[in-house]
Amino acid sequence: MSQRNRTTDIPPQAFELYDQYAHGAINRRQFLRGLTGVAVGGYTATTLMSALLPNYALAEQVSFNDPDIRPSYQTFNSPKGHGEGRGYLVYPSELTGPAPVVLVVHENRGLNPYIKDVARRLAKAGFIAFAPDALHPVGGYPGNDDEGRALQAGLDGEKVFADLVAAAEHARAVENSNGKLGVVGFCFGGSVANRLAAEHFDLIQAAVPYYGSPADLDTVKNIQAPLQIHLGELDQRINSQYSEYEKALEEHGVNYEIFTYEGANHGFHNDSTPRYDKEAAELAWSRTIDFFKKHLEK
Repeated sequence: MSQRNRTTDIPPQAFELYDQYAHGAINRRQFLRGLTGVAVGGYTATTLMSALLPNYALAEQVSFNDPDIRPSYQTFNSPKGHGEGRGYLVYPSELTGPAPVVLVVHENRGLNPYIKDVARRLAKAGFIAFAPDALHPVGGYPGNDDEGRALQAGLDGEKVFADLVAAAEHARAVENSNGKLGVVGFCFGGSVANRLAAEHFDLIQAAVPYYGSPADLDTVKNIQAPLQIHLGELDQRINSQYSEYEKALEEHGVNYEIFTYEGANHGFHNDSTPRYDKEAAELAWSRTIDFFKKHLEK
């Protein structure tokens, strides 16, 4: 259940520093200072930073004007959250009857172009996809990850989660929904996928967390949906949390599977950064699509 990472000349310590920076453990100045200490092979700290930060031009696998999809935006009520939410809704163009819906939950920086592309990929595969933007209460994704990360960190976390629960409720009820809802999430979104399955088990029929923190162990007994979990071998920050989670999943008889991809970093599915591992990402995505077809289409 593993895949070998692509070769890269970026030092492993630089990926670790980026992970700390992306998750708020260090600021931009500390990130750059740390890169100065690990820059090798012709890199400077500045060129390393440029290489590590997202380039969303690389992330578009499905164009927004692809004839096979029909994208739009929808707002929804969120009375327990910030009052109103907004998300990116993508239908397959040739949809002729009811279809399953998949909620797509972004990382800790808002609805960026990579996550919107993931929603389009799901629509190309025959699903209705809805990707909410947790930053809607503060004007939406601002166009760059640094500002997005700061904006999301400044929001009340429980209100954000309530907004995402409201997004799930909205998604399951959209036009042409077959009434079944899956969730896929990345990093922060992976933790939301785990939490939704545990705390809102009545909403979720299948959950696919990518390198997200586990649900609270006290809530694992509530999980009814099957889980498919994707982890990168080098992502020790997240992986260290999974031993106890697996024990709890086993104890409570949860239907789950975990795939760990050899040599892959945290964020290996995100094709806008050098952490992207094409082989691992494509295998994980094919497994994700097959999993949703199995559990949501019947």
